[in-house]
Amino acid sequence: MRTTVATVSQLVNCEAVDAFDAFAEPDKITQFWLNSTSGRLTEGARLTWHFMVPGVTDTLTVDICKRPSLIQLTWSDGSKTKLEFSEHAQGQTKISVSAEVPETTDHMDQVVNTTEGFAIVLCDLKTLLESGRSANLVRAKAELIAASMAAQKHDKR
Repeated sequence: MRTTVATVSQLVNCEAVDAFDAFAEPDKITQFWLNSTSGRLTEGARLTWHFMVPGVTDTLTVDICKRPSLIQLTWSDGSKTKLEFSEHAQGQTKISVSAEVPETTDHMDQVVNTTEGFAIVLCDLKTLLESGRSANLVRAKAELIAASMAAQKHDKR
């Protein structure tokens, strides 16, 4: 499978361990990205994630989980996503997400959507960790995606 890697990053005013835990802990990741998860991110775990877009789920395997610096996931389609957490300055963490995008007929759309999606996730996480509240950016984007999916389904009738 040929892939392109889409990469985004964000600077967050928090310690790396806090950013890492926001992805690893079910009670935290559901505050900004997911509706639910079948468990905590631990190395070797196989989890089911229910995203905020109604009906969208995926199964993933946690390949690497090194607190507080690295998470690597393999999705059900075999593609991988790497999340890296590094100290930028005292009290600041750089979060980088690198996601493989399979080269398919709609490849460029997939690269754009993947990059946009992870950028929104990181911005919502930044808001949550710095203010204590999600800006609901992921939820708002999920609403737009759900409406688009419904319109496409209606158009096919």
